[in-house]
Amino acid sequence: MSTNPARVPNQQHEAQQAGAFPRVPPNDLDAERAVLGALILSGTPKTTSYRYFGEILDTGLVPGEYYRPAHGTIHQAICDLHAKGEPVDAITLADELTRTGEIHKVGGASYLHTCVQAVPTAANGPSYAEIVRAKAYRRAVISSAHRILEYAYREEGDEDEVRDEVEQQLTEIIAGTPGLHEVPPTVGDLYLDFVADLEDIQNGKKIGLTYGFADLDMLTSGMHPGNVTVVAAQSGMGKTTFALNAAVAAAKTGAKVMFSSLEMSDLELMQKIAAAEGKIALHHLTHQGGLTPEGWETIKRLGPELFKTLPLRVYRPDGASLGDIASAARASARADGLNVLVVDYLQLVEAGQSRNMTREQAVAGVSRGLKNLSVQLGCHVIALSQLNDDGLMRESRAIKNDATVVIKVERPDADEPESARAGEVDLVIEKNRYGPTARVTVAAQLHYSRFVDMTQT
Repeated sequence: MSTNPARVPNQQHEAQQAGAFPRVPPNDLDAERAVLGALILSGTPKTTSYRYFGEILDTGLVPGEYYRPAHGTIHQAICDLHAKGEPVDAITLADELTRTGEIHKVGGASYLHTCVQAVPTAANGPSYAEIVRAKAYRRAVISSAHRILEYAYREEGDEDEVRDEVEQQLTEIIAGTPGLHEVPPTVGDLYLDFVADLEDIQNGKKIGLTYGFADLDMLTSGMHPGNVTVVAAQSGMGKTTFALNAAVAAAKTGAKVMFSSLEMSDLELMQKIAAAEGKIALHHLTHQGGLTPEGWETIKRLGPELFKTLPLRVYRPDGASLGDIASAARASARADGLNVLVVDYLQLVEAGQSRNMTREQAVAGVSRGLKNLSVQLGCHVIALSQLNDDGLMRESRAIKNDATVVIKVERPDADEPESARAGEVDLVIEKNRYGPTARVTVAAQLHYSRFVDMTQT
């Protein structure tokens, strides 16, 4: 659901300013207090009521959906405590809010007890949460409708631009429709679909998108919707090169791909694609006078033959937040679909969570957010991760838990230039839910900014 908590309390004023409906936006403060009270009552693990805590959060209710900002602040503090593995009750919550300097903003510790007293039983918490979400949804509808009216009154843009704006607002409204979860299907309900899917797999009709490397595709079954591949390497090993090669290979099959880089500029990524696809030495593209007449002809040929037809989007966010990347991914999905999302790289992404969270918790939040995004959008995510000097993945446990496939990029000649394996790269599959772990060796043509199968050397 697309809501902007900063706008909600001011909607009545905005409506009056625009000559629209001078009404109080839909809200239910009693239900909001009851939700918070239910969370506080059920927030201690190993108690009989603890399951209601998870059921409330499973409704999808987020801090920005409360009408009263103080309630959103309390909800966020509850989630922060829970994320740190600490029990949630009126005392621990008051301590958390005091530590963050927000206790007085929410009405003091006594208000937390008021919330607890507002709920008859924690078992009703999920129903109260759905009421809060429904009110927030109506406010989002009002806000979107108001933006459409404003846009129409300004008389800006042509008819197509007006249609695009209306379509975008309506898409967000429909996508954000809240509601109770449906009863999950039984295995009997799923059986026929399972058999049909199995027939497609066995007959070779259903395979994942290619990584661009035959052995890697065979071992992992390629890239599948809703899954995450983590590519880990120390600095300079070529993880960006691998990911960009995979993105281009998938896009060549018609897959819609978005490459989000927090490390490289759009220009640098274009240089690497041109080098790899045109077999032009990368340094010839980055230094004055380095490009030969033949090189220029290749660049001109790549325009109509590759770049103009390749369904690959490059996104360099202004900030570094997961929300920015997710928003751009959703926009891509709405525009013409999204099959693969590449994020370079995990440790640079900001989760937008509490400042009291540890670095490991923040990266875990990014990892889980990307996993959820892959499921929501039905795309495959390639997430790059930095290794430390000991070859260990930073914040590795959380990252590996969310991954379907974990690939470590190693160069045997990195520390031994005279190695007998010079020019080779090992793609070490450390986790593989679709098959065995293994080591795939490919050739490194880093002067062309690419890896290729050994059979192509």
